[in-house]
Amino acid sequence: MKKTFRWNPYADQPHNVAPKGERFRHHLKHLPSYFNLAHANLRKAFPIIRFYRIYKKEMYKRPVQLEDPFALSFTSSEEDNANILECLAELDIKKCLIRIPSWKRASLDEYEKDVSFFARQGQEITISLLQQRDDIKFPARWAVFLEEVFTRFRKTCCYFELGHAWNRTKWGVWNYKEYLQLAEAALPYTEKSDIQIIGPAVIDFEFHLYPPVMKKIPFEKITSLLYVDRTGAPENPQFGWDLPRKIALLKAIIDSSQPQKKDLWITELNWPLEGTGKYSPAPGKSSVSESKQADYLVRYYVWSLASGFIQRIYWWQLAAPGYGLVDNRGKTWRKRPSYHAFKTMIPILRNSLFKHKMQDTRALIFHFNKNEKQFAVCWTNHEPFDYSFSEGISYVKGRDGKDIPYNNSTIRLNSSPQYVFFK
Repeated sequence: MKKTFRWNPYADQPHNVAPKGERFRHHLKHLPSYFNLAHANLRKAFPIIRFYRIYKKEMYKRPVQLEDPFALSFTSSEEDNANILECLAELDIKKCLIRIPSWKRASLDEYEKDVSFFARQGQEITISLLQQRDDIKFPARWAVFLEEVFTRFRKTCCYFELGHAWNRTKWGVWNYKEYLQLAEAALPYTEKSDIQIIGPAVIDFEFHLYPPVMKKIPFEKITSLLYVDRTGAPENPQFGWDLPRKIALLKAIIDSSQPQKKDLWITELNWPLEGTGKYSPAPGKSSVSESKQADYLVRYYVWSLASGFIQRIYWWQLAAPGYGLVDNRGKTWRKRPSYHAFKTMIPILRNSLFKHKMQDTRALIFHFNKNEKQFAVCWTNHEPFDYSFSEGISYVKGRDGKDIPYNNSTIRLNSSPQYVFFK
């Protein structure tokens, strides 16, 4: 790779500095590693298929206890921490993720101050360790970074996510063996201390990368950056795979790749917002309106958590002009519809028991129990229509917590999730 790593501060991600031709030549040069990937997956093909069939059949047909799966990521800074803390308190979020880039070693004092601040407020903190190309070219630099981070944060942080979105070349890693080089450098610290590492933080629908990596690295939790924004709504398929099928397949791959089952966390997702220009991480087709982002947030959480295979989901991130729950341009932070949707969803679903999903081709209706009360979360990915429940309705709350009118046991279903509470 001839060009250097370059950060885009507006979208909180690297620029794709390597031209397509150079990336193609690199992949061609490392063709044997792809044969190794294929071999690792073919060896697991039969157990993966077996698990997938079982999990797909089980999904949404068995009770699932939701405890506290709601988590949030944010970019800490001394000037923003008061606003962040106020939002965390209002949302009642107790689990957060903070990124620490390897190229900001000189700022670890500031990160340590920020992390300590949130830890004192009772936050369970996960740190995501970001890499760049020089960490592959100069592994001693990465090793020094790991040692300093683990030494500084081991008492205030619960988990450390090793690497980030490394299956995208703009993040500096060009094949899975290079990622293993980064991850294996952390193993000596886990063997001699109580440091808990999580990963592999693969982004998008590239599940073939899990088996060879999980064979080498004993992650405490398995993490995925499971975006579905390219297809729009969470229900829309990608190559025939909608969100539930992706979750079932990922869980099947994970459980067939190791002797012990482990929790699966989604440590990053969002939908970029249209009209935000340079602040958007994925301008174009993936961008949606603020209202759609709020709809999709709730729908993604309900789909994922009711499956029973996802234990925690971190939304990326709290405050960002191009995709955050809050638009932090200007002195006063503007809370978007997605913020209010998150705030409404959390107290309703936290500590609830998912019971079953209604079989209806037009409607998506998930039934829950909580404190002896029965309620449903429902929406449609089709045209709005009237839906009649067999149970009597007590009241209906909209996506943002406002009361929604209904007629006896009938409500108007649309793309915006509604919470229907029964008598």
